[in-house]
Amino acid sequence: MLKYHDVPGTLTLPHDHPDSVMITASSFRRELIQGERKAEVEIPAGRAMWLAAQSHAGHNIGDTDTDVFFVELKEPAPPGGGAATDALGPMS
Repeated sequence: MLKYHDVPGTLTLPHDHPDSVMITASSFRRELIQGERKAEVEIPAGRAMWLAAQSHAGHNIGDTDTDVFFVELKEPAPPGGGAATDALGPMS
């Protein structure tokens, strides 16, 4: 389990996530960056969401802190398990 916190304006370095479940403790708005691809996400507090394995950088573009918990899985999802492998950002 990983707890993540940042403040508005924070830009992370590129990093990797394995398949995970993300639990939001605060509402936030972020831009996720993967090479030339960018995706803007806005997620309310109290959500639990599947996050397919991915590499990205993140930028807090909102006006609130980001507080989330990641339950990172030790093994990848089984083939055909419904997880998108090219997703950028959380999937509901």
